[in-house]
Amino acid sequence: MKYIADLHVHSYFSRATAKNSDLENLYIAAQLKGITVVATGDFTHPGWFAEIREKLVPAEAGLFKLKDEIAQICDKQVPSSCRGKVRFILVSEISNIYKKNGKTRKNHNLVFLPDLDSVYQFNLKLDAIGNIKSDGRPILGLDARDLLEILLETSDHGYLIPAHIWTPWFSVLGSKSGFDSIDECFGDLSHYIFAAETGLSSDPAMNRRVSGLDALTLVSNSDAHSPMNLGREANLLNTELSYPAIKNAIKSGDPKKFLGTFEFYPEEGKYHMDGHRKCNVCLSPDMTIQYRGICPECGKPLTLGVLYRVEALADRRDGGKTEKTHPFYSIIPLAEILSEILKVGPKSKKVRNNYKTALERLGPEFLILHTLTPDAIDKAGIPLLSEAVNRMRQKKVKIFPGYDGEYGKIKVFEPEEMDRLLGRKSLFILPASAPLKNKKINKKKG
Repeated sequence: MKYIADLHVHSYFSRATAKNSDLENLYIAAQLKGITVVATGDFTHPGWFAEIREKLVPAEAGLFKLKDEIAQICDKQVPSSCRGKVRFILVSEISNIYKKNGKTRKNHNLVFLPDLDSVYQFNLKLDAIGNIKSDGRPILGLDARDLLEILLETSDHGYLIPAHIWTPWFSVLGSKSGFDSIDECFGDLSHYIFAAETGLSSDPAMNRRVSGLDALTLVSNSDAHSPMNLGREANLLNTELSYPAIKNAIKSGDPKKFLGTFEFYPEEGKYHMDGHRKCNVCLSPDMTIQYRGICPECGKPLTLGVLYRVEALADRRDGGKTEKTHPFYSIIPLAEILSEILKVGPKSKKVRNNYKTALERLGPEFLILHTLTPDAIDKAGIPLLSEAVNRMRQKKVKIFPGYDGEYGKIKVFEPEEMDRLLGRKSLFILPASAPLKNKKINKKKG
């Protein structure tokens, strides 16, 4: 079966996350988005692991589902047009900060395990090494290679995927504290690394310029810190629903099983270009080289972005095709599209109401963004929505790139163009029923 999987999310136990980032709201958001498999995130945190054990029950091999009595309450917040199966997979992100080859290294890694007993044993081992209680994404003074060894010793079915591999501060290839290759990081265990996460600020084509990544399947995930950020990046699979099938699809890169990824426009990522946010300086790699990596405003070193780092390690001019090259689809979240059309903020009541109307009339978000024809999208009755989605699919967009922690902006229309296209049509659509509520169902920690 074809389905969408988002394999990197966080709970409310992680820093800088929404208070409603619990299993119930992840379940609700997954249905609204059209996502079938969602990572639990943060399973190393004792409080979150307790919630996982309390609220989830085994489903297909290595996957879990929300208990029926909890799911029935949550389903009341999901339009019937969006209701579908949701499964959870045990995944957690670890922050590794350590010294290697004379340099401080800071990289994030996703660890996958197939069952609760393995998670329990893995957590015991990490608890003996560092503090796993202070944050949902624990910071450990542990070599990433050694983390992988612990994982493999815990379960033959465990696997590790380096997270957002290009971001400057916390990634395996990052400009600030990374390595120049996967092999340099994981050493004698590098052959156990069969995939890498591209991150929001890069897309597969950029990654394929580096031949050292040829053997890896490139996965994409949301790294969501709030439920409604689910699916801003995701993976499209065609397998049975199970942990082994998902692992096999990613490991093999079989194009009949791993069908590709949904991607942020990489320019929208907050570390795509070089620059200084405080100085309002955003530079291309060529300009950064001209300035010798120094900010022209304050004279301090620039934050070198993902594009610069890719250029530094690339040994191809354009993205090459390998056995593990897959299609990818650049998307703009539906709330951002509606925000531009309605000329209000993406979290405004007008956007929420129109978002709900679109989902009730058309189905889940990914169906709207990726599958439905423009004529079908017009049935939502939201002016310019079908035109905006069509332009997004064709990559006919205007880009204002992100840099130094500042998200970029992707625009579909020129302001005066919107007025011309709309004519006298109203921008305001009344929702078919009350606005969606993304409330916290269980506020208790632990």
